[in-house]
Amino acid sequence: MMYSLLSRIARWSLSLLGTALFVFTLAAPAHGQVGQSSALFLRIEPDSRAAGMGNTGVAVADNANAMFWNPSGLAFQKNTQAGITHSNWLPEFNAGLFYEYLVGTYHVDGIGTFGGNVRFLNLGETVIRDDQGQRVGKTSSFQLAVGTSYGYQVSERLGLGTSLRYIHSKLTSGQLQGTGEGSASTFAADFSALYRTAPFSLGGSEATFSAGVNLANMGGTLDFNSSNPDKDPIPMNLRFGPALTIDFDEFNTLTLAADFNKQLVNVEQEVINGDTARVGDPGWVALFKSWGPASGQAKGGNVTKLSLIEQFTVGTGVEYWYNDLFALRTGYFYEHPDNGDRQFLTFGAGLRYNFAGVDISYLYTAENNSPLANTLRFSLLFEFK
Repeated sequence: MMYSLLSRIARWSLSLLGTALFVFTLAAPAHGQVGQSSALFLRIEPDSRAAGMGNTGVAVADNANAMFWNPSGLAFQKNTQAGITHSNWLPEFNAGLFYEYLVGTYHVDGIGTFGGNVRFLNLGETVIRDDQGQRVGKTSSFQLAVGTSYGYQVSERLGLGTSLRYIHSKLTSGQLQGTGEGSASTFAADFSALYRTAPFSLGGSEATFSAGVNLANMGGTLDFNSSNPDKDPIPMNLRFGPALTIDFDEFNTLTLAADFNKQLVNVEQEVINGDTARVGDPGWVALFKSWGPASGQAKGGNVTKLSLIEQFTVGTGVEYWYNDLFALRTGYFYEHPDNGDRQFLTFGAGLRYNFAGVDISYLYTAENNSPLANTLRFSLLFEFK
């Protein structure tokens, strides 16, 4: 009885939230600015499985990596898991950049499932020069996020989840003349929901439909130099989408998934003490002000206005499992040319044996000079019952 009541309350709340956002979008003019956030490493998809499916995961979210895609996915997980992902980032630049992701979960009966993760992007070394172009030193740069997540199953079909993370970005060293402090930190939170239907018959096979939503990175701004009025927002975004899993028989399973992603960032030009500054709104403000037409940078460098639809990225993916041992994956990711123009195919494979699993993904772009071309991710996942 209590679970049923909580389930209805959760659904009503989500419906009211969606209706409020829709009404606000129609009623108020927006000033959202696309591609003007900092700490963009928070948008890097951390696991090879979802990356091989066109960056889809909000409605799948069935392992420890759910903390990135949809923390509510933890609610349905009862086993302890641990995983790691490694990727040489932007290999076409040959700059020695790499990305690491550590994740772990633990379930407590009657309370829910807890998780923790660490994200680290190494940006290599940067040479610092003065106004005359003379080298004055060098510094290492990196970005780090440490977070914890919690998922609770309010009913047999509905899970709710949240995350809290600390974000630190070090771009340069404040000890070098003229560089300012060069580091900034803030906090962010996620709020999510995941609904899964009971198994139903589809063309003679058993199927399950799921739908998820995740409001990620709702937090403050990054101030890299206290003497500079610029305030950079972090990449808050809304991710939602469906997934359909079909069990053809005891050996063959197919999953179709799609993710829709809207960046919720608002940056405005303000005059502070006579200087023009870029000031980003904190998350709770940008949540409402980043809807509607927004500024975008076209390929030719011209500023254009993006419609609400153009601001969305879309990922679609397919995953095939044989006997829960071997998987093949593919997907497609699309972003409008005036909103970053990331368009690529993804491919992936996975193996599971006993308590261990390994996944690999490969990103293919039609443009050979794309910085994302030939990106490989390797993930290990361990599950203990």
